[in-house]
Amino acid sequence: MKQWYEELFENYGMKYDNECFTQGTIGECDFIEKEIGYDKRLTILDIGCGTGRHAIELTKRGYTVVGVDLSDSQLERARQKASMENLHIHFHKHDARNLPFLHEFDVVIMLCEGGFSLMETDEMNYQILQNASNALKQKGKLIFTTLNALFPLFHSVKDFLDSNTIEGNSRSDSISFDLMTFREQNEIHVEDDLGNKKKLHCNERYYSPSEITWLLKTLDFNTIDIFGGRLGAFSRNDDLSTEDFEMLVIAEK
Repeated sequence: MKQWYEELFENYGMKYDNECFTQGTIGECDFIEKEIGYDKRLTILDIGCGTGRHAIELTKRGYTVVGVDLSDSQLERARQKASMENLHIHFHKHDARNLPFLHEFDVVIMLCEGGFSLMETDEMNYQILQNASNALKQKGKLIFTTLNALFPLFHSVKDFLDSNTIEGNSRSDSISFDLMTFREQNEIHVEDDLGNKKKLHCNERYYSPSEITWLLKTLDFNTIDIFGGRLGAFSRNDDLSTEDFEMLVIAEK
């Protein structure tokens, strides 16, 4: 039986690129470039690359990027977009819980809940962090975003999601948040690229800054910095607060 995140991304490449949460690519890549010192010799792994928006933009800027994702239709869309730009990018189908890379990349990015925090158990989410860590060379850097558990302690997730919903895009309802597990359950309504309407029962994990710090320390990251994750405007100047729906994590070996 397929999980909700597998069903969601079937035949969803075109619609995905129109979602509100995918509109920050340029600013996010500006931040990544600054973080890695504009060093085009560095190799980058994009875990949960989706339709390749970050991989394509970074490749256009001269970096060598490999993209991996679980969804065939997302990868197909990524390859189409890269081809239209005459870019040669390796996009591979891989499950982020079981990646084949070992000390191969200088940088790993995992943005917009690219696998991590979507899994049905905490152990599976940890496996993704393990694989991201394993893929890094010594002194490598991991940059990722995840859902901020401080937000739903102070705010309605439903109000936030409703305020970011545009006609024709996916929408969520029947939202609940479990204080014991930091998991949000909701029903997502989406129409795919073929016009098929789906109702999916989603289950996503929010993380506290202390949890992320502890998890990364167990994976031998030496420096761990956490900030507010603002769409398209990542910055080390934004201290994480209860107002941030996402957190931005930068960890170095």
